[in-house]
Amino acid sequence: MKAASSAIAGQPSVMHNGNRSAGKKVRFPADFLFRKLTGFIALLVAITLLAILVALIREGSQALHVFGWRFFTTSAWDPVANQFGALVFIVGTLISSAIAMLIAIPVSFGIALFISELAPRWMRGPVSTAVELLAAVPSIIYGMWGLLVFAPWFSRIEPWINDHIGAIPGLGVLFRGPPMGIGMLTAGIVLGIMVIPFIAAIMRDVFLVTPPALKESAYALGATTWEVARHVILPYTRTAVTGGIFLGLGRALGETMAVTFIIGNSNNLSASLLMPGSSIASVIANEFTEATTDLYRSSLLALGLILFLITFVVLVFAKLLLLRLERGTGKKA
Repeated sequence: MKAASSAIAGQPSVMHNGNRSAGKKVRFPADFLFRKLTGFIALLVAITLLAILVALIREGSQALHVFGWRFFTTSAWDPVANQFGALVFIVGTLISSAIAMLIAIPVSFGIALFISELAPRWMRGPVSTAVELLAAVPSIIYGMWGLLVFAPWFSRIEPWINDHIGAIPGLGVLFRGPPMGIGMLTAGIVLGIMVIPFIAAIMRDVFLVTPPALKESAYALGATTWEVARHVILPYTRTAVTGGIFLGLGRALGETMAVTFIIGNSNNLSASLLMPGSSIASVIANEFTEATTDLYRSSLLALGLILFLITFVVLVFAKLLLLRLERGTGKKA
């Protein structure tokens, strides 16, 4: 009886194990095709990225071979004399993007905090929709708005900047210039306005997924909204917030049309933010159709390679920073 009962008791487990092992061997064609298709798409992205890099290196190699390191350290850009240097455009790209991020990060944080914590329920939907609509506006529209609306208005503000901010010791060299409206500062401000919707939308989404119990506990202890945002929401979402900021920076670095309209497109390097400048994207957009010689065209493509490498380094740095933040969170936990 015991043997029979044990055999009967063990029978379901044997059948269960048999079904489990049989289930492992079964592969549905749809699942197999889906796995292969998604793997191919992921591989296609990597292949495309590598192909772009190879094409830029090949087409820009002539300029890099002729000028060497002088291509990165000189500011001469004279197609008539076949003299090309990328320093002005590298500096213009970095400065305009830095100004944009200095404006976009705090404003985006304020918008996201207002939507997630302060706005009434009836207001959250319309404000969130407005932010997403701003993110969908084409960059050329921002450029036209900057040239036709913002630049004339800003030209009336520049005399006040010259007289007051330019008079501060140490800042005069940065805020002195003719009231033209267009220039490096104007481009940075418009770029910041363009980047704000992207960063704000990411911050809003991650702020909303913060567990309510954490925020309610802080409020119950008497914390203010700012203290909850600083000590609860930001530590919990800092990885996603950092990733959103660097995504916005990548967009600012590669922006073309809006910057081309309002940066002034000057090949001169000036310490003043009110003076016209140029960026890598804007000079490529302006002069690519005018490149009549092989060296001229190769120099423009070498500029594209530099922009590619700058963006790549920024994104790699962002990834390393995110990994470090994740490790730090794990150690604290």
